[in-house]
Amino acid sequence: MHMKKIMIKFSLISQSNHWPARFKKINFIVNKILNYRKELNFRSNENYDCYIILSDNKLTKKMNYKFRKQKKSTDVLTFVSELNIKKKYKAKICNIFLSAETIKRDAHINKINFYAHLTHLLIHSFLHINGFTHKKKQDYDKMKNIEIKILKKLGISNPYLYN
Repeated sequence: MHMKKIMIKFSLISQSNHWPARFKKINFIVNKILNYRKELNFRSNENYDCYIILSDNKLTKKMNYKFRKQKKSTDVLTFVSELNIKKKYKAKICNIFLSAETIKRDAHINKINFYAHLTHLLIHSFLHINGFTHKKKQDYDKMKNIEIKILKKLGISNPYLYN
């Protein structure tokens, strides 16, 4: 039996002047993370169209209020919808919003590298895309352990030691 290859397309979209100089590095990071697609639970029978929207506090605050009724900016928001076109093309459409200011602030507070923190947030988002949640402690622990394992493989220390 031939196993269908996992198709993951991603695009970086800048909605803020905080990001353009970081595009090349972020592209590199996303590609490194996607080497762990099995651990991230990407499925071989689905296509993934991921849009990584590099934004700012203003946009994440607006999106956070619109979809979560929270009146504050946040570091990352992940949205997933299904696309099914006449059984010929099935895909998950994934939008990941990242706020440069919040990521920079949190990295500074926790005394960690900006890109290490960004890598953690992207891994966290990819897990959400693939059905992981953290509403229950058991689910949170499972998600956290996968994040720690992948980060370690990427040479990044456990981010939960700082919280």
